Amino acid sequence: MNLEEKIIEALKTVFDPEIPVNIYELGLIYALDIDKENNVKVLMTLTAPTCPIAEDIVNEVKEKVSKVEGVNTSTVELSFDPPWDMSKMSLEAKMELGFI
Repeated sequence: MNLEEKIIEALKTVFDPEIPVNIYELGLIYALDIDKENNVKVLMTLTAPTCPIAEDIVNEVKEKVSKVEGVNTSTVELSFDPPWDMSKMSLEAKMELGFI
């Protein structure tokens, strides 16, 4: 598994406590950038800008990405542009939530 795949696997262990699907399959990860020194930047969003546990989720993403073997540093940027909507969910997430 390459570094990006390992990071994605780590992201799949992060859940919004109100939704039984991981944040990666929900489509909350907008971008994953890895530079030549294996510094990782995650651009992500949340299902709602007023999420009461936004800070907790962002901190968990940073922590889990930082622990991936090979990652030098990690940063997480939260963005609400474009706003998240259900079209960003994977097929797996839609099935898990009963939308398909």
